[in-house]
Amino acid sequence: MDYGINREEALSLLKEHIQNQNLIKHCLATEAVMIALADSLGEDRERWGLTGLLHDLDVELVDSDLSRHTLETEKILQEKGVADDIIRAIKLHNEKAHGEKRSELFHHALAAGETITGLIIATTLVYPDKKINSVKPKSIKKRMKEKSFAAGVDREIVMECEKIGMDISEFSGICLKAMQGIADDLGL
Repeated sequence: MDYGINREEALSLLKEHIQNQNLIKHCLATEAVMIALADSLGEDRERWGLTGLLHDLDVELVDSDLSRHTLETEKILQEKGVADDIIRAIKLHNEKAHGEKRSELFHHALAAGETITGLIIATTLVYPDKKINSVKPKSIKKRMKEKSFAAGVDREIVMECEKIGMDISEFSGICLKAMQGIADDLGL
């Protein structure tokens, strides 16, 4: 399908707007997670992957201000002619900017998927070898229960995985495997 942008264009746009390499890695991780979730749920992997890749396009532009985050992305992507459902999912992954609530499987998957990437990376970094391929899904689940570990990861948002029909064990396993598949790109 035509979403108004392809992966190559999306990656170029991402690199045009984001300088921080860790943020780019987060977007790549979210793309991988979204593709894996799409595959698992029988959804469109291209649509979901593009959404994951572009979801934090404006973070540096708005200086991480959550009251504005995604609103600039919305403008940029509308100008590019990106599909409205992709823009809407991106906008809704940050409910703080506009007060609308996530209501669709696609929206919950993006919010939970992009949020768990932080927990997975934090878990990886406490392993002696700091290699994502050493991490086991049960470690993610265990760390999920430790509120002081990766305290910036909103566990409530991660638990939106239940709204896409997955428990935390299945969800964390799918997301971890997706990120392990791009370990070199993530430098982990």
